[in-house]
Amino acid sequence: MRIISFISLVALTGCITACSSIIEGRSQQIVINTNPPGASCQLVRNGTTIATVTDTPSGVNVDKTKYDIEIKCNKPGYQQATYLNHSGAAGATFGNIILGGGIGWAIDSASGADNKYDSPVNITLAKK
Repeated sequence: MRIISFISLVALTGCITACSSIIEGRSQQIVINTNPPGASCQLVRNGTTIATVTDTPSGVNVDKTKYDIEIKCNKPGYQQATYLNHSGAAGATFGNIILGGGIGWAIDSASGADNKYDSPVNITLAKK
């Protein structure tokens, strides 16, 4: 009976301490502002376009992962501008490690919930 209680407690702790999944979620909105406005932007992760913004300023929802996102913006009469949006640790991740140890962190890491991207992103396009 003690072993069942212990296993139940460990499982419950893992669920409760997956703080980033609960607090920050598995996706995030990235808002893109360009100077000048009206640019179209592609968000590329690992060589694959994951989202497109057709008229800045605008936002788009992306799944969070440990991989960076390259944002490429274009507008007629301007040079292409790029921004590398690094995947960083979400704030709840540290609470997870301190309070829940490895279980909560493992859950959040597997889902991507322990990552976050910069938002808003401000990109300036230079005239040709």
